[in-house]
Amino acid sequence: MTTTTTGFTGFEQKDFDTFLIDGLEQRMTAIEERIRPKFRYLGEKLTGDIAVQAGDEMFLHIAKHARRTVNPPKDTWLAICNNKRGYKAHPHFQMGLFDDHLFLWFALIYEAPNKSKIASTYLEHLDEVIAAVPSDYVLSLDHMKKESKPVSDMNRQDWTNALTRLRDVQKAELLIGRHLPAGDPLLQDGDALYKLAQDTYETLMPLYRLAATV
Repeated sequence: MTTTTTGFTGFEQKDFDTFLIDGLEQRMTAIEERIRPKFRYLGEKLTGDIAVQAGDEMFLHIAKHARRTVNPPKDTWLAICNNKRGYKAHPHFQMGLFDDHLFLWFALIYEAPNKSKIASTYLEHLDEVIAAVPSDYVLSLDHMKKESKPVSDMNRQDWTNALTRLRDVQKAELLIGRHLPAGDPLLQDGDALYKLAQDTYETLMPLYRLAATV
């Protein structure tokens, strides 16, 4: 397991097994002890990188799950955006874990008040949007679910449908990026995972910039 200059050592199976722990308090304790320190190390470095790429000040947010009173979280994440107070209402970048995979996203979730206008802008620049996303990336329409669709399986009409739904449906979302299964050896190499995250967000930066014009 490789340690980066930030102190990030990657994620191991124990981190993913956090989401198999029963009980809200017990699982939250494990998230706090196992995962959040890694999010802090890696997130602070990535926030600086994204700020340079975006040409804007960026802020790190780490999920607190503060509203939960009974059901333990099924995933946890960090988010990076240009707003210090919160990220949900803004285009943002995410990294997070479910029990079986790590996700790297550029995300527009339902709390974003201008997501309909962003979707319209994407539809107006559809060729540019499609060209920006590599075929080995995946797309999700709901940040609460594990499922995603390979971009390689999407044609122009599929993109149009996803963006039209984002524009017209209040609860619609759009998340684009990468999934890494929990057993991927790259996850235990801090330097390699950091570089992958950095490359992913740089690749998706044109979508962020387009959204930022709205």
